Amino acid sequence: MIIRYFSSLPPAILLLLSCYTPIILAADSFNCVFNIDTTKFDLSSLNNEHKITRSRSTPPSTMVDSLTFNICDNLTIQGEVAEIDRCPSDTRVCLTKINQKQEQEDRIVAVIPLGDGLNVNLTKLSSPTGLSITMHGQPYPSGSDNAKDQTFNLKLICDENASDPKFVSYDGSLAEVEWTNPAACGSEVGDGSDNDSGNDGDSEGDEEEESVGSGIGWFFLVILLAFIAYFVLGAYHNYTTYGATGMDLIPHRDFWQEVPYMMSDVVSHLCSSARPRRSSNRGGYIAV
Repeated sequence: MIIRYFSSLPPAILLLLSCYTPIILAADSFNCVFNIDTTKFDLSSLNNEHKITRSRSTPPSTMVDSLTFNICDNLTIQGEVAEIDRCPSDTRVCLTKINQKQEQEDRIVAVIPLGDGLNVNLTKLSSPTGLSITMHGQPYPSGSDNAKDQTFNLKLICDENASDPKFVSYDGSLAEVEWTNPAACGSEVGDGSDNDSGNDGDSEGDEEEESVGSGIGWFFLVILLAFIAYFVLGAYHNYTTYGATGMDLIPHRDFWQEVPYMMSDVVSHLCSSARPRRSSNRGGYIAV
């Protein structure tokens, strides 16, 4: 019902409402240093390009899936590879499908950008301890009716002994990789591992004050938007239902006209309550 009501609004009113809509800005690129709850993760040691492959027998040829990724930065552009055979420059995860056949040159049959650094989801794992990093890419094949959204999921498992990344699966839409690495263990914030511990308290206090101020600002913004929507929708309702014009467009006009008088009564009542009562010197006699 609400959706139908908004869809029936004239373009001028919809434009007025859009002027008060908050703007959501795109997030900065993922830089591998972040906090989840009270745990700080620094994955800077993983800032390298990693290449893993898997082979599938498809007689009379072999299909090789070559996955190259760097979760901390965009992949390096390989000048010796033709542009049509490589992922875009802003890609962090690229899957290349190569068809190999005896006595023939390898043939690249698909180049799929699986993720970039702008659309990243982070999840702290508890069993086993670690971190899940999900990056999203563009639909593939681009422009096709059968295009599928591409996603790359890296499961980092906390362990003191690092291992090589393992290509788990790719189903045409989601590629999954597992990797055991000590960088996935993280460290508790405020455990003394940082050298500038004396400045942490000040920064945390500033962040807390900033979050409180931001919350209050959003609260009043929502109230303002609701107030504006009330008057705009009420005016439109009075216009379309009753053909009202001028002051008659104001919703619940009688109530708003009484507001000044009600406020005056409230102020008078508060003033009379605060004013001290005069004591009588007539000894209990009442004039008749």
